[in-house]
Amino acid sequence: MTSIRIVQSAHEVPEKIIQNDDLTAYMDTSDEWIRTRTGILQRHVSTGQTTADLSTSVAKKILAQSDWQAEDLDFIIVATMSPDYMTPATAAIVQSRIGAKNAFAFDLNAACSGFIYGLRVAGDLLHGNCRKGLLIGSEVLSKLVDWHERSTAVLFGDGAGGVLLEHAPDSDSEFIASDLKTIGELGDRLTAGYQPVNSPFTNDPADPHKRYFEMDGRAVYKFATHDVPDSIERALKQARLLVNDVDYFVLHQANQRIINQIAKRLGQPTDKFLSNVANYGNTSAASVPMLLDEAIQAGTIKRGQTIALSGFGGGLTVGTQIIKF
Repeated sequence: MTSIRIVQSAHEVPEKIIQNDDLTAYMDTSDEWIRTRTGILQRHVSTGQTTADLSTSVAKKILAQSDWQAEDLDFIIVATMSPDYMTPATAAIVQSRIGAKNAFAFDLNAACSGFIYGLRVAGDLLHGNCRKGLLIGSEVLSKLVDWHERSTAVLFGDGAGGVLLEHAPDSDSEFIASDLKTIGELGDRLTAGYQPVNSPFTNDPADPHKRYFEMDGRAVYKFATHDVPDSIERALKQARLLVNDVDYFVLHQANQRIINQIAKRLGQPTDKFLSNVANYGNTSAASVPMLLDEAIQAGTIKRGQTIALSGFGGGLTVGTQIIKF
């Protein structure tokens, strides 16, 4: 067990809200069709804010709410599958904008599991020579969506969330156990952002549409409803805890039906599974920290509680982190 404390949290979303009925202008759909299949009522969509913009806003909010200065940070990690550039990293842009001159910075891409993978990496860093760090999950998925494709366009939204973390030997807070798993042979079941080879020396006939989300919905549903409960149970076994010992589950907000099915498989009441998918849709690596921040700010999640955080998605990847908040 590692004595690591979440010091502060924050999230940011674009101002523009797209209701389900608004999508009927772009595709054959309806509020009833979307709501009954996904639980989503609306999503926030960027009108110009980039992934780095949302990340920077989260970083500034977090620092303003704490007694930390940017110079106190040892590292900045941004989990994202929708960066502004291949290089520089989104985290490097954030580092520059907030003046965190002592922090090393890098991005991490594990799609919708990214924030959980980031917690594991941050925990290892804080267990080593680092003492203070910033982890952000941030996405502008609207640029990867074909807004005429009903099977995917109704699902995704934009946003960012993050946490300040510190090595705190005298704290009761802990990173108790984690479980990470990648099923690369199923990676083609969920893809987005293909980068074609483009040079005078090659001829890549790839369909330009491959830059948009493509998903085998049935395969992803089966993966999520089976592999996520298994991951949570493996992490709890490492922690020598029972599923009943968990106060709240903070899962990636992909689909309300998936969340409900995971609760059923774990034999837990749905009210232990926090949810905001109705308001934001699927925000990939941003969904867990956004939901975590809302729950902390509302007073739902309190110090001393045992929380299971779990992400799942492209890769295919799944990850669970058990913490004592």
